[in-house]
Amino acid sequence: MEKRVMTDGKRRSLTVAAVLLGSAVTLTACSSDAGGASGGSGTKAEAQAQVDRQAAEEASAARITITPKNGADNAGVNSDVKVQVQDGKLTKVTMTAVATGDEVPGTISADGSLWEPDGQLERSTTYKISAEAKDAKGLEAKEHSKLTTVSPDNSFIGNFTPEADTTVGVGMPVSINFDKGITNKADVQRGVQVASSSGQKVVGHWFNDNRLDFRPEDYWQAGSTVTLKLDLDGVEGAPGVQGIQEKTVTFKVGRSQVSTVDVETKEMTVVRDGQEVKKIPISAGSNENPTYNGQMVISEKFKETRMNGDSVGFKGEYDIKDVPHAMRLSRSGTFIHGNYWGKGIFGEANTSHGCVGLADVKGADDPETDGSWFYDNSLTGDVVIVKNSPDKTITPDNGLNGWNMPWNEWVAGSAIA
Repeated sequence: MEKRVMTDGKRRSLTVAAVLLGSAVTLTACSSDAGGASGGSGTKAEAQAQVDRQAAEEASAARITITPKNGADNAGVNSDVKVQVQDGKLTKVTMTAVATGDEVPGTISADGSLWEPDGQLERSTTYKISAEAKDAKGLEAKEHSKLTTVSPDNSFIGNFTPEADTTVGVGMPVSINFDKGITNKADVQRGVQVASSSGQKVVGHWFNDNRLDFRPEDYWQAGSTVTLKLDLDGVEGAPGVQGIQEKTVTFKVGRSQVSTVDVETKEMTVVRDGQEVKKIPISAGSNENPTYNGQMVISEKFKETRMNGDSVGFKGEYDIKDVPHAMRLSRSGTFIHGNYWGKGIFGEANTSHGCVGLADVKGADDPETDGSWFYDNSLTGDVVIVKNSPDKTITPDNGLNGWNMPWNEWVAGSAIA
């Protein structure tokens, strides 16, 4: 084979050509990349815009809102939870307790815009909510959320007297005892409304951080209806403690009955609707243990009950297991009740430890006794006035006995003007 020898001149020419060719290739490649990048970006942007337009056309116009917001950990148990939709109608809402899987009954409004639970939720419970809706084109939207309701430690309730749908005497106040101390008294009192069909002005009075009573200046008008409305859901009673109640109750005021016990004459006069209906001989507290003076309201009635002196400071002095026809007049243990163990004392001697006794029989089964008659003819809320006793007047907060406080003092105890 012929061997070819490359001269330096040829070698230099090839090197230059290679360099020029390399430069040309490099330039061409850069130019191509630049042009390709510009053209590619335009293509990708247009493609993405097309995808966005298509997604927008396929997305539902319905916008679902679940309140409280996802992750809420102090939700109220009454009216806090709502599912609402704009530009569409709800088709399905499911709310379940996470721990148990129990479903919460709820109702979608007639126009499809709102879903709410049918009743009160449980406290300290985590719930999950799934909602579906459709817009005018039938396109579906979905939303999910989870929340936890307020705990007992961070909420308060008010236990109230009298009970709903009862008939009471003219002296029965509305008394609310809160299970937590209330420091934001004005806000809480604004959330409690008490009104009478008689039109009487009703004012609230705070006895302490837990007790709020309502009454008019004078006794309720006989035959009137009193409405108590608790609108306390979400109201802050104290820092970090909110109310959970939304409730409206009514009670009826019956006939007017006010009975006056005269400790000196040892007689009780019963007046109903302004007319005297009966005089009953009584035995009140002894000089050593006198009965309180003042206006006292019957708060409880027991056909028979046990009375043990140990529970009210008279250790070992008495323990009667079947006291007949007993009606409580004070929190501290004052009752008006039947007495079968005292013979010949009624109308003659005051011998009790502070209660007012009426003639009765063991077993509370004789309707002809004074104790039985008074029990059968009395309502919780009836007033028993005690006078001419050597003891002091009962304090207004000892039982349901706020009538012993002058009206100007009562009004002064309101947290709102």
